Amino acid sequence: MAAEPGADGRHLPQPALIDAYGNGGFRFAGMSHRGSLLCLPDGVWAWPVADAGELSTAAFELAFARGDALDVFLIGAGRDPWPIPERLRARFNALSISVDAMSTGAAVRTYNILLAENRRVGAGLIAVD
Repeated sequence: MAAEPGADGRHLPQPALIDAYGNGGFRFAGMSHRGSLLCLPDGVWAWPVADAGELSTAAFELAFARGDALDVFLIGAGRDPWPIPERLRARFNALSISVDAMSTGAAVRTYNILLAENRRVGAGLIAVD
């Protein structure tokens, strides 16, 4: 996996609705981003995860560090369903964060609804073509 999200300091320092996804990236806040995203209550970061096989506890450290600001975390695992490993689910549960995995499209739609409702939501969204 590449460097930790935000390691270079570049990110959008606020949450944002996702306007579109596909073609290997996302559009949000009037910008276009190629690659995956980590969306948290305090911002949106490039996320160096290309497929569900890279999803481990290390991939979510930035989310865990903000656990006190999250109630729900969505994992957009690409095009196919992805079962959350028990060890990862337990880490979210230990922080009292409800976690669910689904396709990236479903995660984007759910994230947008929860964010519009001012819910304490985060998402890890794997880019799809």
